[in-house]
Amino acid sequence: MSDRVTRSFGSQGPVNRVHHCDEALLQALVTAAAMVALSDGQVDTAERDELVDFVDRQGFVPTFSRREIAEAFANRVRQLKDRDSASVIVESLHPLVGQSLSSIVVRTAERVAAADRHIHAGEVRALELIRLIMMRPAQRSLRAM
Repeated sequence: MSDRVTRSFGSQGPVNRVHHCDEALLQALVTAAAMVALSDGQVDTAERDELVDFVDRQGFVPTFSRREIAEAFANRVRQLKDRDSASVIVESLHPLVGQSLSSIVVRTAERVAAADRHIHAGEVRALELIRLIMMRPAQRSLRAM
């Protein structure tokens, strides 16, 4: 992935702020997609292709190419396999929790889960977890009642 994905942005102008927002959304999208894809024990190329096609077609992160989206997904899959996945998941999803963009994260995860034409029980659990994480804290409290 290019170095622009790992740069941090301050007040460097509107273009960089847009890219920074796209980067946060991209990280959340690939994290949710990787969670779902890994939850049935294997990552299918149809799942990766659905992520890339859906995100690109919808224009969710216009500052990233299809190749960069695929690379970000592959990197996230490796990270979730190799490291403490809970911290990676929280760090990636937290910036969008309770925001309107959280629905895009959930919708993208649902598309990835259905990509291979079979939704595995593990994928259902992963989708529920993603929905729960993306809720506002107040919504979570109401759900627990």
